[in-house]
Amino acid sequence: MGLVANVDKLLCRATVRRAAELISRSGRRFLCESATADFTHLHTNAGRSLAQLAKECDLIMVFGGDGTMLRASRCLAGSPTPILGINVGQLGFLTAVPSGRLQPSFEKVWNGEYSVESRPLIEAVMPGPGKPAVQPALNDIVISRGAASRMIELDVSVDGVELTRYRCDGLIISSPSGSTAYSLAAGGAIVSPDANVFTLTPICPHTLSNRSVIVSLDSVVRVTVASHKPETILAADGAVEMSLHALDTVTIRRSRHQIRLVHLNGDSFFQTLRHKLNWTGSHT
Repeated sequence: MGLVANVDKLLCRATVRRAAELISRSGRRFLCESATADFTHLHTNAGRSLAQLAKECDLIMVFGGDGTMLRASRCLAGSPTPILGINVGQLGFLTAVPSGRLQPSFEKVWNGEYSVESRPLIEAVMPGPGKPAVQPALNDIVISRGAASRMIELDVSVDGVELTRYRCDGLIISSPSGSTAYSLAAGGAIVSPDANVFTLTPICPHTLSNRSVIVSLDSVVRVTVASHKPETILAADGAVEMSLHALDTVTIRRSRHQIRLVHLNGDSFFQTLRHKLNWTGSHT
């Protein structure tokens, strides 16, 4: 088992150490990512990079929230090693196990009471000298204004056909996994993770009729920066940021890579929605 933690979250330390104890008690072996080993003082095994963990372990356990899961997903893109998310945070749509239920959850894993779901990644291909830069994301690609409180203008096309020119604070292009992240906060639709679609959601659009647009995940979405000011920024999963300039065109498409997420038997996306969003029926 490979252990990866959000080292900026102190609550993770005790949770990871408890997980290591349960794994050892079961007769199994654990390995830690380098930063996680230093953070938890679990130096019984030399620290490794995430990529090394994926090669040596049959399961990666990620402790934290969705941000930690997103970081791990980008690092493990294309790896066949499945990921089990342990929620040491608040909302956590990507994490399958509450930190307070480690023992019964681990017992389900040991007994094979789980399924593995493949989730597609998306990618932004950006202009630049020489080879174009490619940024992968599990949740979303966001093109937005910088610090200045002025709208930007973005020309958007889908499969070579013009969609519209958005005057807005930004545009979110989300994967099915990302529909419950920034896109949801901006008024976008909730999409089942097995629906192969992009969701295009404008942020504070000037035209009130602008709403989320759903297109096939096999489509190619192109966004051209039409405004010279203010500064325009591209972010992949909210972590990787790059500056864009007037007339730069970003191509967003489905990546050839995916990740594999572990779900315990008895859990479902809709059950998570009811619970996390406090909908009717969330007590069941």
